[in-house]
Amino acid sequence: MTLDPQQLIDLAIKSGASHAEVYQSRSLSRPVFFEANRLKQLESAEAEGTALRLWKDNCPGLAVAYGDVEPQILVEKAIALSDLNPRETIDLADARTDIRPNVGESIATETLVELGKDAITQIRDAYPDVICNAQFDSEVETTLLVNSQGLHCEYTDTSVSYYLGVEWVRGEDFLGVYDGEYTRGEINPHATIQQLLQRLQWAKFNVTSPTGKVPVLFTTNAATTLWGTVASALNGKLVLEKSSPWSDKLGEVVLSDLITLSQQPLLSPYDYPFDDEGTLTQFLSLIEKGRIRQFYCDRTTARSLNTETTGNGFRPGLGRYPTPDLVNLIIEPGSGTLEDLIEQIDHGIIIDQILGGEPDISGDFSINIDLGYRVEKGKITGRVKDTMVAGNVYTALKQIIALGSDRTWNGSCYTPSIIVDGLSVVG
Repeated sequence: MTLDPQQLIDLAIKSGASHAEVYQSRSLSRPVFFEANRLKQLESAEAEGTALRLWKDNCPGLAVAYGDVEPQILVEKAIALSDLNPRETIDLADARTDIRPNVGESIATETLVELGKDAITQIRDAYPDVICNAQFDSEVETTLLVNSQGLHCEYTDTSVSYYLGVEWVRGEDFLGVYDGEYTRGEINPHATIQQLLQRLQWAKFNVTSPTGKVPVLFTTNAATTLWGTVASALNGKLVLEKSSPWSDKLGEVVLSDLITLSQQPLLSPYDYPFDDEGTLTQFLSLIEKGRIRQFYCDRTTARSLNTETTGNGFRPGLGRYPTPDLVNLIIEPGSGTLEDLIEQIDHGIIIDQILGGEPDISGDFSINIDLGYRVEKGKITGRVKDTMVAGNVYTALKQIIALGSDRTWNGSCYTPSIIVDGLSVVG
């Protein structure tokens, strides 16, 4: 790190602050880009940022620097900002040294190039007319947190990720299919390639969409559309503000008894040993058989709720204060593969990719299907276009028909496919 965190803290205290905290993040990535079936460019991107948070007369000030900055200037900026803020309770993690070993292994750029070329070749051998875009990346990221109480937390994460996009233009018809993976160490895109090829096969023919209220299968790619709203409803800050519909529902059944979900922060590859406030992350049983067991919160929210922090205080960005967020939302699976779930549908649709954002905290949504299929008598008959699905997340998750056993990571959400009822389909 360019800026010495302990020097910043010492300067802050010398300048009149009673408490101080330094959060630093540094990353080095080496992405490889493919465009229109060919290698386009190689890059090396390095980023480094330091956030100084301090309290003078119990008033907080936050200043951020990127790269090499004079330490005293950063301290003076944070002090000046503290003069503009109201007093607050100071709650910093206690003294602890927690330096974790590097996790994961990087992959050479030459290997990433070969993986990308091979993936594109496999896809175009099956579908010569498609256009493939891809990005393969190996990244090393270091996070460090130090405060005036004597806390020193640090960990380094080496990850490998890739993205594959396939575009198929058939006259005036455009089809885009996308997938990827985030992992550590060795990667093998074979399974992702096979999934892409399967989806291209399912979308080979366009068919009319069913309309009205029919069963809707959300694949693992699309299921986070539902779980994102559930995660927000369990956010302690929204519970405190009474904006969550579950603010007064702790201990009550709010969803189908088929749903059990938890936070498991030590599951690779999205694991975090501690949050951005220095608190150890922990297993949280959030919903058990449809019943709310726990909300998650940061230090400030926990204090307002008269409870203990759950270790979920994360910064949305260097220039932002910690706020509650989840690590690894894990949905317990049901039984049966994706194909088994499809066979359960007599007349309905599958949503694989959506256009637009996720539903808000109300749960109401109206989404356009980017990639979806019609199902008749347990068989996919083709791709549906210009189709919209509307409903409410909370209502739909009370009317679950089935959960699959096909869990995959979609971001840090580990979810199976799911069939829900009660949604309206407009073609």
